[in-house]
Amino acid sequence: MAILFLVIMIAAVGALFAFKSDGIEMPAYRVIKKYGDIEIREYPAMIVAQTQLMQSSNQEKMSNGFRTIAGYIFGGNERNQKIAMTAPVVMKMGDTASMYFMMPKKYSSNQLPKPNSTKVEIVEEQARVLAVIRYSGFSSDKKIEKYKNNLAAIVSKNNLKVTGPYMYMGYNAPWDVINRRNEIAIEVVK
Repeated sequence: MAILFLVIMIAAVGALFAFKSDGIEMPAYRVIKKYGDIEIREYPAMIVAQTQLMQSSNQEKMSNGFRTIAGYIFGGNERNQKIAMTAPVVMKMGDTASMYFMMPKKYSSNQLPKPNSTKVEIVEEQARVLAVIRYSGFSSDKKIEKYKNNLAAIVSKNNLKVTGPYMYMGYNAPWDVINRRNEIAIEVVK
């Protein structure tokens, strides 16, 4: 039993270093304004690997979507090419939900290999402005709803015009237990 525990701990530590958020590419953004707990951020256009999500709980959507796109970046593509992990993982919530990973900036859409899965598509997200609220700890459907409501209240109080669905943005590997970063965002008119 002690040997099994030791093997599991070694594997966990190795996985932690394989997906340590330090050094993982994140999109550059510029904070335009702050309203209490939210930031208004301007993001550039970016290439993403995206999948549509079936209706279920947010936790199930995140898990299924993550596996689908992770398969692509871990070599599930026409070249069996591994593509560096980026953060955050973004889940667009709404009537039709989707999840995407930003592709590293060094790639244009025509440089990326074609996904093996028909559930993954390579698309360009246009430049946009997001209202974003941040929270820590492990995320859950209850926390997502709480911070979505907090964001909606601040956006409404400041008469910001929104467009599109709310988004959940997760920055950490599932096994990270400290310094977890989660955000809820919605696109706003600049």
